[in-house]
Amino acid sequence: MTVEPEIVVVGAGLAGLSAALVLAEAGLSVEVVEARPRVGGRARSVAVGTGAIDLGATWFWSNEPLVRSLCERFGVPTFEQDRAGEAIVELPGEEVRRLGGNPLDAPAARFGRGAQSLAEAMARELGCGRIHLGERITEVTVLDEGDPGAAAAGADASSRRVELRSEHRTLQSDHVVIAVPPAVAVDTMSFTPGLPGPVRSTAETMDVWMSGMVKAIAVYEHDFWHPHGLAAAAMSHVGPFREFHDHSGPRAGDVGEPAAIFGFAPAQAFVGAGGLRADEAEIAEAFRLQLVRLFGPAASDSVSMHVADWSADPLTCPSRSRMRTTADFGAPILHRPSHGRIHWASTETADAFAGHLEGAIRAGIRAARAITAEAAPTARASAGE
Repeated sequence: MTVEPEIVVVGAGLAGLSAALVLAEAGLSVEVVEARPRVGGRARSVAVGTGAIDLGATWFWSNEPLVRSLCERFGVPTFEQDRAGEAIVELPGEEVRRLGGNPLDAPAARFGRGAQSLAEAMARELGCGRIHLGERITEVTVLDEGDPGAAAAGADASSRRVELRSEHRTLQSDHVVIAVPPAVAVDTMSFTPGLPGPVRSTAETMDVWMSGMVKAIAVYEHDFWHPHGLAAAAMSHVGPFREFHDHSGPRAGDVGEPAAIFGFAPAQAFVGAGGLRADEAEIAEAFRLQLVRLFGPAASDSVSMHVADWSADPLTCPSRSRMRTTADFGAPILHRPSHGRIHWASTETADAFAGHLEGAIRAGIRAARAITAEAAPTARASAGE
């Protein structure tokens, strides 16, 4: 059986959900297909006690109005990042020392129930019937509508449709929004006709936000650092973790509300001889030891440890080994639909705030508006106007 919505959105992160909301509000039929068993993409939150922690995207900033607007629209609570206290620096061959104040954390906001809660609120607005989880698109074919069995290499864009295949079914639509990182898309999907050379080369070499990173979080009963005048912020030039930030909830210290510290490390720091990758338990232990080195013995007494190695996620980190760059973030060639029907809309394609949640929302809205702009005159023509 072939399902035929007007638009298919591949990916249920903030980019895909933003695109789907705009399309649905314009009166178009839309389906969102997501390979993961959840919405949010790289906004991944885990419930801890009465609060939540973020294993992916965490912050947004005052100059990013789209995130805040969506939070207000859907009643998603936010709070300011805790920056109180002195930060720490660790340099090779030197003792750990305090900095005067906390120059490591800029003013930022967080989500009261985790960043994924915004994606969940958007998904509820769309309705569960429009979102299909655990379904991976493997083939994207642009067809000539005059010859439905033929790929549309030379057909006029107005006569084309898109056929998408997953492991379970076939969908046909007028347009597809690829709301996953371009490098992941070309790594996990086949495109027929092949993507134009410049599009494919740009996609293949475009970096993927978080793809080379490990994030670890230690959860505590209380914020033990504050009584000592410390922020939970540190910069290490020793490693393996390079930066640390307070990840406590808005009411840290209340019963069930997490007090926490998170750290970022390059994933390569946990790849040993012969390419053997450390497992999550080994990464968590390395994180614990470094926290003790930086913040003292109390840092060893965590309630729980959480690790996300994004380089081990095939939906974030492409399998093909290539040199990738952020220089192509926002590349204009991905702002134009490929073969007239394939629209690119991950945060990496945003014309501003690429790599941020704000960029994801911007990219999704841009792709959706390109489709609605084309759909409007088509609808008027069909109505005889």
